[in-house]
Parts: sequence; structure tokens; C-alpha cells
Amino acid sequence: MSIHANELAPPGAAVPDVPGGTHGAVILKPSYDPNLVNEDLAPLRKQTWGTYNIFAFWMSDVHSVGGYVTAGSLFSLGLVSWQVLIALIVGIVIVQIFCNLVAKPSQVSGTPYPVICRASFGVKGANIPAIIRGLIAVAWYGIQTYLASAAFMVVALRFYPELAPYADLTRYGFAGLSALGWASFMFLWVVQALVFWRGMEAIRVFIDWAGPAVYVVMIALAGYLVWRAGIGNIGLTLGEVKHTGWAALPVMLNAVALVVSYFSGPMLNFGDFSRYGSSFAAVKRGNFWGLPVNFLGFSLLTVITASATVPVFGHLITDPVETVSRIDSTFAVVLGAFTFMVATIGINIVANFVSPAFDFSNVAPKRISWRMGGMIAAVGSIFITPWNLYNNPAVIHYTLDILGAFIGPLFGILIADFYLVKKERIVLDDLYTMSPAGTYWYENGYNRAAVTALIPSALVPALCVLIPSLGVVANFTWFIGCALGFAIYIALMRRQPVLTAQPAE
Repeated sequence: MSIHANELAPPGAAVPDVPGGTHGAVILKPSYDPNLVNEDLAPLRKQTWGTYNIFAFWMSDVHSVGGYVTAGSLFSLGLVSWQVLIALIVGIVIVQIFCNLVAKPSQVSGTPYPVICRASFGVKGANIPAIIRGLIAVAWYGIQTYLASAAFMVVALRFYPELAPYADLTRYGFAGLSALGWASFMFLWVVQALVFWRGMEAIRVFIDWAGPAVYVVMIALAGYLVWRAGIGNIGLTLGEVKHTGWAALPVMLNAVALVVSYFSGPMLNFGDFSRYGSSFAAVKRGNFWGLPVNFLGFSLLTVITASATVPVFGHLITDPVETVSRIDSTFAVVLGAFTFMVATIGINIVANFVSPAFDFSNVAPKRISWRMGGMIAAVGSIFITPWNLYNNPAVIHYTLDILGAFIGPLFGILIADFYLVKKERIVLDDLYTMSPAGTYWYENGYNRAAVTALIPSALVPALCVLIPSLGVVANFTWFIGCALGFAIYIALMRRQPVLTAQPAE
């Protein structure tokens, strides 16, 4: 990996004064165009996150109500447990490999995802992938906040049962949510904003303890339910086994696709976090412990807990908030609900707050700071009334799946450009210049090849979602879009001159 005109020092080395640069956490040069840079988008001078920080990032990303339900759903597909485990391991290893690929350009350059996208889309064209990813994050930010607010409502009603009438939508409701629901949603909205507003260091501290704390409570919850149910009543297969032999293979492939799709958003924007890594080796180690090891352990805990709900409560419960709400102990209910609330806040901040903060800031760096970009996403999440999206599977399916069809192509284009077209070379200073002589100016700031490749490679997977006859491949839209974006971009770039600047070793 080579970087031209790069002032980043090796991890642990003394950082020299940079002519025209600033003392502090980032590098700002007078030559950098103010329309392309602010203190949040500038390359980092020092990168301090180690293996544990990346590991904790993935713990916060996995440990949520949505992660719990997703992991549990893998074990209810009608497969035997060993087939589910194989599909799970294959899927999460694919995610690990792709995360390593997308992590490297941002880690070695110290730049976030929307900035590194300038190398493939052009210094102006990078706003296209930034806005797409930002809009997807807005929708999911609202939905995750709504899910966390449900846990807060459980605690509120446990201590103040007289609030129950205000949880009745027909009596006290507005825009599809009850008065107590609104209060819970806005409370969580403010709490998340406060954590985010304190900056990336506060977020790092939050995720460092949130993930392990969730594990402690989940192990305690699983142990309690296994004790109540009896260990002989616990199994790793939820529901009836419906697929055996070769007939199980398509279902296993769908399970693999489900795992990759679930992580597709954070995977695309992982550069926003890998840029803080002290070394690429530390990032890869964190990805190993945080993805295959962590996700496998979390999934096993999830299925054990869900399996125990059948003998304890009489039927299968896949919602962890509902599970803890049925426990007799008030302390256990409060602790469990608070834990899942914290877990969901964790994934929301790392996956749906930080990423759009960088993405929206990239659109207008002089006017939109990182904090303002995040708040734009947060405010937007209120106006889309996410509870209505979540309560209407048809709407959320067509809205988010179509937006999600763009994630695969964006990933494919980024990887093709960095590894095959540019041969892992980054001319760092040219990521921040509007000069027509800049490496990433292309045509008026846009790389026509990237924009052209994005259109068909996003349209095809979107049609797979919309056209019923293509529904059999709907779960594979990320792979389809990624492959098309990768192939079409390379084909188009062969007609353009390759990077000519010779990077300094």
C-alpha cells in the first residue's frame, strides 16, 4: 500500500510538524479546498484505536434487539442446528473478509468513507454514495430508536403501572404512536444525541463497555431461563426441521445471504471506524474477534435463550424485550430492559449516527459539521415516523430493500477501484483539491465510469425486490449489486487512463 503526499506517521512514531498543517488530531493544509474539508473529514494525524476497540465496535453492532431476532431467525428456518451453524460461520466469515477489504484504504489514509469514495466517484461525485448511505442510515436510525424505546416503556410501566392508559394508541395517540411511546422515543432520542454530541472519544468509551455489559446480562438471562426450563428441554433447533439433504442447501445459502445483508450497512461504512485503527493488523484482529468469534457466541446465547422460553412461558418468544418483561423479578426486568436498551443505542450510534454524520458533512463541509450531519439524520428519523415503517412490513420491505440494493454496488465499485484499478495507491492531497489537475477531478469532479456503473448495478437488484417472479433471488440483492458494480466499473475504467502519479514510498 502506498500513499502519495501523505503526512501520516507510522503508529507509535513521533509526528513531525507539517508545513501548512495544524497541531492536533488532524492534518489541515492551506491547499485543501474548504468545499472538501473540515476538521472531521481531514486525514487523522494520530490513529489510536487498538484491537479491543474494534472488537468492542462489533459487539455494539451485533448486540441489539434486531441482532437478537436476526440470529434467532437463522435457527427457525427449518434446518438442523449444524446446518445453521455452518451457514452462520460462512456468512460471518464473508463479512469479515469484506470488512478487511473496505477497512484498508481508510485505515492507511486516515480518512472516512465519503472521502475515500472521492478516489472512485470523483471529488464531487462522492456525494452520490454518501447521500445514498446517509438516507439508509436515517431510516434505520429511527427504527432502532423505536425498538430501544419499547424496552424503556417496559421499565416505565413496571414502576408506574398507572401510565398504562397513555400507552393506549386509541386514547392518547398521535401520528401512529401513543403518548407514552412518544415520550419513550424522544427520551432515547435525546440520550443518543448526548452521547454522540460528545464526539468520537465518548463513543469509543461507550462501545468499549456497552458490548461486554450486554454479554454479562445475556449470559445471566440464559442461565436463569435454562435453570427454569431444565437443561434437557433446551435445543439448538427452533421449530420443525423441514429441509434435509440437498434440499437444505438453498435454505443455507439464503441464511448466508441474510447474515451478509444484515451487516451490509456497517460493512460499507466501516472505513469511518477503521480510520482510527493504530494499524491495519490491529483492525484485522479486531474484526476476527468481533465478527466470527463474537457473532457465533452471541447467536448460540440467543438460540439457547429463545429455546428456553418454550418450556418456561409456554410458547416461543424471539423478542428479548418481551422475554425479560415476563420475568417475575422487577430487578431482572429492569436490568434486562436497560441492557437491551443500551445495546440498541450502541448499534444505532455506530451504524446509523456516525456514518450519516460523515456522509452529510461531506456534502457541504463549510456548512455541515460532523455533529450537524449526525443531527440531520436524527431529526430526519423523527419525521419518517419509523414506528409506522416497522409496523408495516410491506412498506419497510420495499423502502429499505430498494435503498439497500444500492449498498452492494457501492461496495463493489470501491473495492474494484482501490485494489484493481488504482493498485492500492492513494494520492492523499488530491482527495481535497478541486484543481482540474487533481488525480480525482476526472470530468468536472465526477468519474463518469463510477456513476454509470452504479445505475444498472443498483437497478437490477432493485427489480429483484419489486418483481414477484424474481423473488427467489431477492435475498441475494447485495451480492448481485456488488458483483455487477465491480465488473461494470472495471470494464469502464479500462477505457480511461490509469492513475499516473507515482506515490512516495
